Amino acid sequence: MIQRLVFPAAVVFAVAACAPSRTVTHAGTVLESARGPTAVGPSRGAMVLVGGGRIGPEIIDRFIALAGGPEKARIVVIPTAGEGEAFPQDWPGTRVFRNAGVKHVTVLHTRDRSVADSEAFVAPLRKATGVWFPGGRQWRLVDSYLGTRTHRELDRLLARGGVIGGTSAGASVQASYMVRGARSGNTIVMAPGYETGFGFLRNAAVDQHLLARNRQDDLLQVISAYPQLLGIGLDEGTAVIVRGDTAEVVGGGRVAFYNTDRANPRRYFFLGPGDRFDLAARRVLPRGTR
Repeated sequence: MIQRLVFPAAVVFAVAACAPSRTVTHAGTVLESARGPTAVGPSRGAMVLVGGGRIGPEIIDRFIALAGGPEKARIVVIPTAGEGEAFPQDWPGTRVFRNAGVKHVTVLHTRDRSVADSEAFVAPLRKATGVWFPGGRQWRLVDSYLGTRTHRELDRLLARGGVIGGTSAGASVQASYMVRGARSGNTIVMAPGYETGFGFLRNAAVDQHLLARNRQDDLLQVISAYPQLLGIGLDEGTAVIVRGDTAEVVGGGRVAFYNTDRANPRRYFFLGPGDRFDLAARRVLPRGTR
């Protein structure tokens, strides 16, 4: 088991909030960033976070468009959350992009942190316009990449206007607080030692398979322990597309938002396709808001 230095979450979130142009992970790694004035999302670039299940073309097409379109996009798929030890360049998980007409798709994978920290390994990321994390178990992703050169290059991808997306575990890992990180099973919501995500979405926790697996109350324990966090629960086949501090709901299901000013007895509420949410102010935006 890889030994990782983990700081208390509350301390790290406070540090990140005080330094908007740079962010510090629980692992102590300082990432160069184009955060600018945003509080939660990236100042440049975009994120596409999906709750698992079947991903419709309305989500995939938006991701590809944000990456530059089928002809120009250079998409790197990182399947490390999966169980396999090897993922060839023609891995079936890339078909969703190839079938949509994307000309340049690369598979990038390692379980060796020294490899993830090497110049040769990150070379495809320097040319990428989009990165996609398929599902699996998020602890595998942080064991391999958290705090490495790969992690830094992903942050730089956003800084130059690229897009990072992922589904299920590949969505949860992108938040600053990582839910369901336990190596022993994904029913454990808060796992000491595995609560640190990549931090592309700051001061937030993202859960997935929400209604499909009756998880809608699970994030309440996270925001009870860390009241500064915004909770986001994604149903299957549903995504939030994040640009700056604005999240747009896309897909066939609903997204729950927790710990917001729009209080109700259950401490969360749902938005549907086409709805927009201000992640910094934690309020619903009128439809049509850019």
